[in-house]
Amino acid sequence: MSEGNGNTPGGRATIRISGLTKSFGDQTVVNIDELVLGAKPVEGLIGPNGAGKTTLMRLIMRSTKADTGTVTLEDGSSEVVLSKLPPHRIASLGVVKTNQVTQDFAGLTIWDSLLLAVAQRHDERPHRIYRERHVRESHGEEIQSYLDLFEFSEPEGFAHSTGEKKLLDVIRCLLLKPKILLLDEPTAGLPDDVTEQVIAMLRTKVAEGMSVVIVEHDLDVIWGFSDVVHFMAEGDVILEGDPAYIRAHSTVVEKYLGSGHV
Repeated sequence: MSEGNGNTPGGRATIRISGLTKSFGDQTVVNIDELVLGAKPVEGLIGPNGAGKTTLMRLIMRSTKADTGTVTLEDGSSEVVLSKLPPHRIASLGVVKTNQVTQDFAGLTIWDSLLLAVAQRHDERPHRIYRERHVRESHGEEIQSYLDLFEFSEPEGFAHSTGEKKLLDVIRCLLLKPKILLLDEPTAGLPDDVTEQVIAMLRTKVAEGMSVVIVEHDLDVIWGFSDVVHFMAEGDVILEGDPAYIRAHSTVVEKYLGSGHV
């Protein structure tokens, strides 16, 4: 049961979660009766370690299979049950997620990795993607704009640091033109100035109609970026409201923040 300000969809695509559960052994990690994500432009998802935040995102994308429940994408007058689809189909419908743990393909340069992200399935054959001029011609200018915005140490080569791999992951997702972007700790390992650049870029995308749901332990990002914050504990979202409401709530202070953060 949630308290605080309710969310009312305002023309944005939303994700409706109903009766969603996931257990590992005898431990219930996610147990959500009803939740809507994406109704506000930017929604934060916070809670103690082990609250189920990352598992919830993985359940939405079906990289982890739910025990029970449904996840539905509601976009205007259409509804699609995501919990019946493979992950690649979910991404093609506009629901895209970054990785909490950075993942990249060994041997792929920054450019090759980004070109692969936008390649059509018929292009995804061994080595073919790198020879297809139309892929670079169609997306090269956009890719270069991101590489001009962020300073990679070897833009024509490889992403080296954890921060660079995080940036590469975010850019890959943005190239897919998501309706709803799920961000799992996107600024971990980034210097403050680069974090500010990432948030500024995301604000631009949000203004163009993209919705963001962000899991982030940097609470300055949550308080300053989110329109609404969901507080998750013991597998369920128990509170939701604007950042000031959540930040001051006694339950959040007791379970997560501590009195020094109020």
